[in-house]
Amino acid sequence: MRWFWIDRFTEFVSGQSASAVKSVSLSEEPVDEYAPGRNYCPTSIIIEGLAQTGGLLIGQMSDFKDRVVLAKVNRSKFHFQAYPGDTLTYRVQLKHQDGIGAMVSGTSHVGDRLQGEIVLMFASLDDERFEKVELFEPAQFCRMIRMLRLFEVGVNPDGSPIKVPEKMVAAEKALLASAEC
Repeated sequence: MRWFWIDRFTEFVSGQSASAVKSVSLSEEPVDEYAPGRNYCPTSIIIEGLAQTGGLLIGQMSDFKDRVVLAKVNRSKFHFQAYPGDTLTYRVQLKHQDGIGAMVSGTSHVGDRLQGEIVLMFASLDDERFEKVELFEPAQFCRMIRMLRLFEVGVNPDGSPIKVPEKMVAAEKALLASAEC
């Protein structure tokens, strides 16, 4: 499984916005080894955490059928470093989405202090060229999203809970069945 740079979702409104938290820890290699003697969370990791928050917001709108990738950091500004012991709160809002991609704006906060601001562009991989490309194994991806609590806090714009996509449920069942053999 690939690295996730968020710990859990705290809010998630399908097609609109999402909030997640990340606790910065000295035990994480990028924090401990990025600048020896001056341990902080690199802004590239914070950008990745915001991108993952935004990417999952965009991907969820198609029940994770569309393959969404970060295409461009359009703008970013960081006001101060995040250090071990800080908890980053990521907030993203969907600004635009069409058939070829999407744009989100986001912020990171440490407590009430604005730590960073960002605008990210995402691309949807086209089905003709990337038809057989699976970015994540569905059962493992579903397990990770469950651990991030997306389905616990996620709601549709009308307030109804977001359901686990059938494709992911079927993949989980198949993985459990193969493990029992």
